[in-house]
Amino acid sequence: MRHDERCAVRMMRLENKVALITGGTSGIGEASALLFAKEGASIVLTGRNQQRGDQVRDRIRGSGGKASFVACDVRKSEECRRAVDEAISAFGQLDILFNNAGVFYPHTVVECSEEEWDEQIDVNLKGTFLMSKFALPEMIRRGHGVIINNSSGWGIVGGDSAAAYCASKGGVVLLTKAMAIDHGPQGIRVNCICPGDVDTPMLPQDAKMRGLKWQDYLEGCARRPLGRIGTPEEIAKAALFLASDDSSFMSGAALIVDGGGTAD
Repeated sequence: MRHDERCAVRMMRLENKVALITGGTSGIGEASALLFAKEGASIVLTGRNQQRGDQVRDRIRGSGGKASFVACDVRKSEECRRAVDEAISAFGQLDILFNNAGVFYPHTVVECSEEEWDEQIDVNLKGTFLMSKFALPEMIRRGHGVIINNSSGWGIVGGDSAAAYCASKGGVVLLTKAMAIDHGPQGIRVNCICPGDVDTPMLPQDAKMRGLKWQDYLEGCARRPLGRIGTPEEIAKAALFLASDDSSFMSGAALIVDGGGTAD
């Protein structure tokens, strides 16, 4: 092995780790799965779209990584349990859980239907609870682990026409802090990331539901201090930081990655 190859191996930040990533079939989840695999982790993806899940899995395998896909609706307890069990069965352990799955509908409290309220709370908040509930016993048994929850800048500050989403993501922030307190003594770190506007399928969907042209929507996003939206890869790098030993003294933190949006 050449000297530069030995250096590259030493620099892999998730070598011999197993990461379970929910909502891993597109956007931030997909970017994180690809990056975590590049850094040496074996990846278990979950999502509701079998075809997209298979495609991301095959991309990782095609690059020499290890990956599997488990169809899972994070609103359902038994499916969450099965995803964790299959991760441990496939790779023998579970070191990292990235609770990334999420949905968004832009409505005020008056406009929001009960069904939309329930879906956003159930996917964004309850899903985070359920996956953590079933992942934590394995991490506790082994005496270490990392959980990353995907909140939002709108989990820190309010947003317009996003009542249920803000409620769910604010809940994720405080759930993160509560789990950090409860499980820190067991060797488990729990943090969350709070992205701003990111170029994922959720963004054009938001623009459409708000009745805005895409260019007008982007111009609104450009009013942020950095003057642009983020990329999934930029958020994935923040998730990698929290997943790795680079953040070894961080727990209970809400890491804002939003181009300065919440600072404005």
